Amino acid sequence: MELDPNLFRDSAVSTEQKEENKKTAQSLAQQPKTYELPPSETRRRRVEGHGRQSPPVFLNDIVEQISCPGLDEDPDVGLRIFKPDKISGVLLWLHGGGWVLGRADLQDEALWKIAQEAEVAVVSVDYRLAPEYPYPAGPNDCEAAALWLIENAPMKFGTENLCIGGGSAGGHLAAVTLLRMRDKHSYTHWKGADMVYGAYELSGAIPSQRYIGGSSPIIDTDTMNWFYDQFLQNGEDRTDPDISPLNGKLDNLPPALFTVGTLDPLLDDSLFMHSRWRAAGNPSEIAIYPGGLHAFNNGDTELARTANDRRIEAIRSWIA
Repeated sequence: MELDPNLFRDSAVSTEQKEENKKTAQSLAQQPKTYELPPSETRRRRVEGHGRQSPPVFLNDIVEQISCPGLDEDPDVGLRIFKPDKISGVLLWLHGGGWVLGRADLQDEALWKIAQEAEVAVVSVDYRLAPEYPYPAGPNDCEAAALWLIENAPMKFGTENLCIGGGSAGGHLAAVTLLRMRDKHSYTHWKGADMVYGAYELSGAIPSQRYIGGSSPIIDTDTMNWFYDQFLQNGEDRTDPDISPLNGKLDNLPPALFTVGTLDPLLDDSLFMHSRWRAAGNPSEIAIYPGGLHAFNNGDTELARTANDRRIEAIRSWIA
């Protein structure tokens, strides 16, 4: 499907979204840059609600917290499970945070909404974070969680309708996990992939990471490069498909929905990945949201609600 160039014009951005973006920029201008603080301090500040978001709401009374075996000699991997009354499928969810920040329990409200409205159990993965645990620790934990889900979903959830998804770094990890499951384990039965403004090329070859990242209030170019350096500490080839899945063979993958805003430095990651996904013979849609910053769907705007509703609709269609 041909892209509508009008989506990228300033006139397509609603007044509400412009005001939201202005408030976000003003709020973050008062905060230190992510790379100016130790990761442990940034993690603490996020849990306390510093910056543009309120403190997270923990739904500990409705979730199940378990662990699954790690790969080989790796430690067990924490899993946070949301089970609605009706389960027609399972979504394996990989949180964002630049491979450095985030936890499985920091998106409880959003994941519970997906679970209830899409009628899926959601398994949120508490993968290990850099810089304490650099590549390949995080991807290994996500692979381990996928293996556990494939083996245990029929008994635990009563279904083999499995989807995968993630936002930002989690979108990257979802793509890497799909390729690993296909290439290492011959598993290609995922029903769908919910790919939310992921980073799919980490070598510096993506134009929007530079030209939008130069002025982005959420993640600018310096912050993105800092995240990459925390994640990749041992001279890895950053063009390797296990690091930059955009560069991999993308055949035999599930239907995907790519979600991204026009003001996101990772815009081209989604544009390019969607195009390559389709060219490899996989069903793919891309939903582009005028004026959306990185992580725009976490806000309380019409744009955010529209994006999240579209994702739920896609998940429901994949498991129908």
